[in-house]
Amino acid sequence: MHSILFTRPTAVWLFLLFLTALSVALAHDGLPELAQHIVTISVIVIAFLKVRLVGLEFMELRTAPLPLRAVFETWVTLVCLGILLLYLFPALF
Repeated sequence: MHSILFTRPTAVWLFLLFLTALSVALAHDGLPELAQHIVTISVIVIAFLKVRLVGLEFMELRTAPLPLRAVFETWVTLVCLGILLLYLFPALF
């Protein structure tokens, strides 16, 4: 039992739970408009950090060949930036 609790996947899972709780805590109503934008951006970035962690740890891309990991890391980064651009500059699209 002791070895199950102190493994890398368990630590990542607990960190994912923390990030989820942080997102929920940030996303409460009643904030001024500027704060809402900052919270939205923060929640989007946290979501993609979670996507990256799940891919690296639970889909075993951390130990994958470098080209595969590079494609995954690039995809996560570009999609996150794309969504942020769509959110920040909707008139451009």
